[in-house]
Amino acid sequence: MFFKAFLDILFPPRCHVCRCFLAEPTDIHLCDGCREKILTVRSPLCTICGVPFATENGIDHTCGHCLTTQRPFAGARAAARFEGPLQELIHRFKYGRKIHLSRPLGLLTATALGNFHPATSADCIIPVPLHRRRLRERGFNQSQLIGQILAKSWEIPLSVHNLRRIHWTKPQTGLSAAERERNIRNAFEVALPDRVKGKRLLLVDDVYTTGSTVTECAKTLRQSGAKEIHVITVARAVM
Repeated sequence: MFFKAFLDILFPPRCHVCRCFLAEPTDIHLCDGCREKILTVRSPLCTICGVPFATENGIDHTCGHCLTTQRPFAGARAAARFEGPLQELIHRFKYGRKIHLSRPLGLLTATALGNFHPATSADCIIPVPLHRRRLRERGFNQSQLIGQILAKSWEIPLSVHNLRRIHWTKPQTGLSAAERERNIRNAFEVALPDRVKGKRLLLVDDVYTTGSTVTECAKTLRQSGAKEIHVITVARAVM
């Protein structure tokens, strides 16, 4: 405690977004103003894909797309909307190589979805993998770093190397929903199917946009014998 207090004197804690000084910093290290601008995904939302509905009232129900599309996952949930300060943090983390931001993003997700994960009865957490070429370029897998925070917070084992991306794909950014689906098709494999057979899994990624990546991952895991899969993301892009 003394050493931490000494460091706070030398390097006063600042908000990760606006860089203002924090008089009473929390683990997430966001000022009240920036924290209030992060819009948590709340009900009413789709019980399957987790997309929030425009109305502020009503109950959770299945959205039109999920009524006509069979999902390989049982449910998907995101901590907050992919906009404002959260979007800035994710971009800085992912493309600016600010690896330390994995902690506030992971803790934000763990807190926001703390009531969701117990209902999944998950046996382990699996992060969406990067192709080895992109991993060399970026130097880290953002989903794995977030998964590590969630695994520690929720006391669920983390499985890193079993789900693998075996085909190089173009970045999904800028592609339409149909293009994203074609781009990611058959890009993954499970190295050791016996380790997922009959298991309940939490699949972790940073952003849910159209869901094409997590859908392909979940399909691969189901084909390898996984019993049930839920998807956890830090952010949800709302079209």
